Amino acid sequence: MVRMGVYWLRVDQTWLWCRQMKKGLRGADGQEDDRPAWDSKLQYVLAQVGFSVGLGNVWRFPYLCHQNGGGAFMLLYVMLLLIIGVPLFFMELAAGQCIRQGSIGVWKHISPRLAGIGYSSCMVCFFIALYYNVIIAWYLFYMGNSFQYPLPWEQCPVDMISNQTVKECAASSPTSYFRFRKALDISDSIDQSGEFNPIMTGCLLAAWAIVCLAMIKGIKSSAKVMYFSSVFPYAVLICFLIRGLMLDSAIEGIKYMFYPKPEIWGEVQVWRQAATQVFFALGLGYGSVIAYSSYNPVHYNCHRDAIMVSGINFMTSVLASLVVFVVLGFRAKNIALDCVAT
Repeated sequence: MVRMGVYWLRVDQTWLWCRQMKKGLRGADGQEDDRPAWDSKLQYVLAQVGFSVGLGNVWRFPYLCHQNGGGAFMLLYVMLLLIIGVPLFFMELAAGQCIRQGSIGVWKHISPRLAGIGYSSCMVCFFIALYYNVIIAWYLFYMGNSFQYPLPWEQCPVDMISNQTVKECAASSPTSYFRFRKALDISDSIDQSGEFNPIMTGCLLAAWAIVCLAMIKGIKSSAKVMYFSSVFPYAVLICFLIRGLMLDSAIEGIKYMFYPKPEIWGEVQVWRQAATQVFFALGLGYGSVIAYSSYNPVHYNCHRDAIMVSGINFMTSVLASLVVFVVLGFRAKNIALDCVAT
């Protein structure tokens, strides 16, 4: 009971400190608050959307939607988003905006015993940055090779000695062969370390350099990058969707996407995956939401921000799923026609 009383006292102190910030704009130590601020509300919204929208929306959500019943999974996801996602997202927005510190400072201000949560979130962000930059390196590699004609993954290469198509490529596909033998240059087994890949290493260094240039001046430089990095994926998805709708049987794929299968609601695994997707899509627990909102004035309407960003995040998942399912509808018909023909 004494410990709970101490925690509640810390919460009351935080609330009083926020009231002081709204009236006098002074920090917890009595000094004038000189923390940088976003130049406009649009920059802040783009930053939150750019952080929350990512592989979880474009790749993971369509995969789970296809695996777990289409429309039924989407309804379950919306329900958990409203019950779990939006309240927790609002809590992180309010904490960062009120205390005006990063993840470590926020949790330490609430209670020194909770400082480990902030340090843990920083470690999680570090490990995620490691493999996300590897993915960016793959993007740079493919973008550089896409300027060739014909595309290197369009057809199988020819063996210079036998003057025949490479057997490994013929047994799989040109795209798979280029992916594993050219881009990744994988070894035959996990016991073999393989050779040094200078091209991919250069792409990885370029990826880290781009991130450093975008973040070198804090929000002054990253905010300008958000205008491109947050808007460009939507332009690409809309172009893909328009092209996909022109494919044969694209509508059949959309019907399959929204067709509900309520029986999946009785499986615990589906509920777990939907809840995990809510955390993964909104970026809850990473500390970045707290950091972005800490550059806001304390009087901003974070209730509206939480609902707006969560809604944009969900609509992005639906848009990416439409792009995936129109292509799946086209491929399903082609595979069926090939089976009938043979």
